[in-house]
Amino acid sequence: MTRRKLSHVDEAGRARMVDVGPKRATARRAVAEGAIAMSGEAFALVKANRVEKGDVLRVAELAGIGGAKRTADLIPLAHPLALDHVGVKATLDPELPGVRVRAEARLKGRTGVEMEALTACAVALLSVYDMVKAVDRGMTIGAIRLLVKSGGRSGPWKRKT
Repeated sequence: MTRRKLSHVDEAGRARMVDVGPKRATARRAVAEGAIAMSGEAFALVKANRVEKGDVLRVAELAGIGGAKRTADLIPLAHPLALDHVGVKATLDPELPGVRVRAEARLKGRTGVEMEALTACAVALLSVYDMVKAVDRGMTIGAIRLLVKSGGRSGPWKRKT
């Protein structure tokens, strides 16, 4: 396995924000996904849009977009970014049963948007939990992961499995 230097650590081992000023702005994109598993009863209520707090899937999508926009407030070394696009799609998955979330972030800039896509997923899933917890406190959020990223010096990357 090749060892790579961590960009957020200085020579003395202290955390630091990376200086992206000298980098060239390029089109960047990241897509992430995650899921929340819930009881059959909770799933039926979400599917029928009968959760007391409202439309779980639409609220989760809006929460995810808001989360992406607040990434730099939540992740200490993330740069505040002027995002060109954030798209979040929450869909029912009867196999779980539960909800799957897919988030995409794009911009033209000097640093990537992986954290924004991942944060969008996490916040959307937390929003589902918040809206459905009265019915099922045992829901499990998991498998939040980056699927693809493009742009920047390191070029494109795609999850193999």
